[in-house]
Amino acid sequence: MKTYFPSEVTPEWVLVDAEGQTLGRLATQIAAIIRGKHKTVFTPNISTGDFVVVINAEKIHVTGNKLDGKVYTRYTGYQGGFRTETVRVALQKHPERVIEHAVHGMLPKGSLGRTLQTHLKVYAGSQHPHAAQQPKKLELK
Repeated sequence: MKTYFPSEVTPEWVLVDAEGQTLGRLATQIAAIIRGKHKTVFTPNISTGDFVVVINAEKIHVTGNKLDGKVYTRYTGYQGGFRTETVRVALQKHPERVIEHAVHGMLPKGSLGRTLQTHLKVYAGSQHPHAAQQPKKLELK
């Protein structure tokens, strides 16, 4: 039996409004769209998904005590360069990164995941520069 590989899959552009959406539930749906799991030609090792444009990232909803309890950490590489930041501070400074971080954790690791991560475009407000691609508005549950 021969293995079928989809050829010439043309990605579409999808517009998602994050206003009032729960962070984790939104991130799982976005990750599935980026991977292409909603298409019949889904193949785990090939990028068959769509581009996703997320607007209103600053109006995301976080449940429970995550605003102050969830902490993002990073290390600059220098002595004393260990930095921590709560979700509340991250949403005030750069709300785009909160959604990008959540979706990135749900994508595959390796070169495919790095390629798929470029298919996500997140913007804090309602304006985005991707009107020329004519993204289809997608209502998430």
